[in-house]
Amino acid sequence: MAKAARRDAKARALAEQGVLNPAPDRVHDPRFHPGAFFDPRDLVQVKYEMLRHGRAEGATVTEAAQVFGVSRPTYYQAQRALAQEGLPGLLPKRPGPKGAHKVTDEVMAFIDTVLSEDPAVGSAELSQRVRTRFGRSVHPRSIERARARRKKNAGGPRERVESRPRVGRALRATPRSRDRRSSARLRPSRTRPRAAPGRGRVDDR
Repeated sequence: MAKAARRDAKARALAEQGVLNPAPDRVHDPRFHPGAFFDPRDLVQVKYEMLRHGRAEGATVTEAAQVFGVSRPTYYQAQRALAQEGLPGLLPKRPGPKGAHKVTDEVMAFIDTVLSEDPAVGSAELSQRVRTRFGRSVHPRSIERARARRKKNAGGPRERVESRPRVGRALRATPRSRDRRSSARLRPSRTRPRAAPGRGRVDDR
């Protein structure tokens, strides 16, 4: 009875943290058998051992996903999270501000201070320092986008270049060219008029 109560308490704690495995019976790895160190209800343990099974023991993605009862997309998602954030990346994301909303003015001021002391600090290191200082997870790409957005806004609005109206040929003509056209219109034509039909013939009769 006491053991069952402890298991129920653990299940409630896992559920409160959002890491209760909804399908523990689908985990077929022998290290997760009842009474073993690993608990198939703990989704963080399941994901970590699944990734270790694939990387350290040479299992394929399909094999590892099947043994630990998850889908292939879940495997790849856990793989990216562990590579980018370490073990905390396997924890569920808590509700809260996302993306640019996490990079507040206070966070940006902290980032500016860090970069003023060491301009070589990269986005990944900035993300870790923000996590340590403010206790929030900000993706390196979110930091890069926030800095790029602020740099763009600092340039101020762009000036609009108004297009000039097209000027007609008559307006572009110089006074000299206009005088030449005017004199050409007033000059009498040198072509001889054509003779009327029948006139100027010699009668052979």
